[in-house]
Amino acid sequence: MPDGSNIEISVVTGLSDISAADWDACAVGEPSADRPADPFTTHRFLKALEDSGSVGPGTGWTPRHLVARQDGQVIAVMPCYAKGHSQGEYIFDHNWAHAYENAGGDYYPKLQAAVPFTPATGRRFLTRDGFDAIGQNALVQGAVQLAANNGLSSLHITFCTEKEYVAGGQMGLIQRIGQQFHWYNDSYDTFDDFLGALSSRKRKNIRKERELAQAFGGTIHQFTGDQITPEHWDAFWRFYQDTGARKWGTPYLTRDFFQRVHESMRDDVLLILCQRAGRWVAGALNFIGRDVLYGRYWGCVEDHRCLHFETCYYQAIDYAIANGLERVEAGAQGPHKLARGYLPAPVYSLHWIGDAGFRKAIERYCRAEADAVGEEIEVMTSYGPFRNTDGENNG
Repeated sequence: MPDGSNIEISVVTGLSDISAADWDACAVGEPSADRPADPFTTHRFLKALEDSGSVGPGTGWTPRHLVARQDGQVIAVMPCYAKGHSQGEYIFDHNWAHAYENAGGDYYPKLQAAVPFTPATGRRFLTRDGFDAIGQNALVQGAVQLAANNGLSSLHITFCTEKEYVAGGQMGLIQRIGQQFHWYNDSYDTFDDFLGALSSRKRKNIRKERELAQAFGGTIHQFTGDQITPEHWDAFWRFYQDTGARKWGTPYLTRDFFQRVHESMRDDVLLILCQRAGRWVAGALNFIGRDVLYGRYWGCVEDHRCLHFETCYYQAIDYAIANGLERVEAGAQGPHKLARGYLPAPVYSLHWIGDAGFRKAIERYCRAEADAVGEEIEVMTSYGPFRNTDGENNG
C-alpha cells in the first residue's frame, strides 16, 4: 500500500497543462470500462468548458485545478475554480456571502471544487486506483492551503459523493446536505412495469400527460453518438439560449461548447428532440454515465401541453429502462418531479471557512439545515406516487 510521503501538490491554470491520460487515470478509473461512471469530470468535458470560453476570463470561473504527484506520478486531481460570484453552482451560499459581507468581510473570491453549471453528484477527490486515502488527504490539504495562501475566504466542494462527504467530515470539513429528485430503476422491463408500481391516480395522471404530450402534432426522436448532426445542435442551441435567457439572463455555455462536446464526447450524449411540421420545436440534453442518465438542459420555441414532462422525464425513464441504467438524475430543484416518479434524494457538499467566527456560524447553520432537509425528504417520500407495500395507495 502506498504511503503519504513524497507528495507534491501543484496548481494548473487549465486542462491543457495536464495530459488527458494523467487526468483520466484519476477521474475515470477503470480504463477497460465502456464509459466513465461520471462523464463530467473527464478531461474532455472540463477542457471543452475551458476551450469554448464557457469558463475562464470574464466568466467568474478561473481554473485552479489541483494535481498531486508522488515520485513524479499523478495520483490525484481535483477540478477547482477561483470564483468571483456564486452563479452556476446549484448548492447555494448567497446568504452566507451576504452575511459575511454585511459583517465587513470579503466573501469573494472563494475556491470552488466542482463541475461548473452541473448539479450532478460525482467524485470530486479524483484519485488513481490504490491511492484513495492519501490522495484525498493531499487534495484537501492542498485546497485549504491554496485558499488560505491566496486570501480566498472559503473552499466549497459541491455535489461530492456520500463516501467523500463522510471522509471530508473526518478531515474537519463542514458537512452540508441538500436534496434533489432522482428516478430509480427497480429492474423494470418496460415503462408500464414502472407505472404498475404507482398508485392508481398517479398512474392515470402520467398516462394522461404522455397522451397529451405525444398529441402535439409531431414526433419525438432520441439521438446519440453519430446519429447527432450539426442541424440537431443548431436546434438545441436555440432552445438553450431561450431557457438560459429566461433563467439566468445570460446563458452560461457558449455555442462552441456544444460543438466541442459533439467532437469529443457525442457517444456520452442523449439528445431528445421534438419535431413538428418539419421544424425542431423542443428538446432536452442528457449525458450518459455508466449507470446513470443525467438530465441537463431543456428548451423550446413552441409551447405544447405536457411536452416538457414527456421530453425531460418520461423519455429519460424510457431510455434508462431500455439501457439498464440504475437511475435518472433530473437536475436541480423541482418538487413537481415527485408526482412523476422522481423521489427526493440527498446531495452532499463540504466546506472550509477561513474566518474562525464565521466558520462556527456556518457549522451551526449546516447542522440545523441538515435536520430540516432530512425531515423534508422523509415527508416528501411519504407523499410519493408509489403504492405502499400493504397495497394501499399514497394518493
